[in-house]
Amino acid sequence: MTDTTLRRRLLDRLGAAPSLLAAGTRVVGDIETAGALLVSGEVHGDGRVGGQLSIGAGAHWHGEVHAQGAVIAGRLTGSILVADKIEIGACAVITGRVTARKVAVARGARIEGEVAVTSAEPILEFEEKRHDEAERE
Repeated sequence: MTDTTLRRRLLDRLGAAPSLLAAGTRVVGDIETAGALLVSGEVHGDGRVGGQLSIGAGAHWHGEVHAQGAVIAGRLTGSILVADKIEIGACAVITGRVTARKVAVARGARIEGEVAVTSAEPILEFEEKRHDEAERE
């Protein structure tokens, strides 16, 4: 799988025109966006994301976050409330409360706090294989 294919799959998941917080960027204050948000930097504040939230492997969010959906590969210190599904990657570290309708956690992820599922579905545990696929190309 090429890097272009991986980026295209991420953009398909996020929807049209996501907001981007680039690596090396630090935001102090609350963030609100109607659409998707891709975080590769650091945020100190609360957030309201009307679409998909993606916290990259090198990113760190300190605060309370509300989102429609989320994929967490980096660090989150605080709490996250997701209306639909949250996917927590193998290198993710969450210190705080996770609440979502559906929860999927990769083996290797670290959650120090509570996890609450708001549907009757069990927490899905999975083996993350994306890194292996990218290394083969």
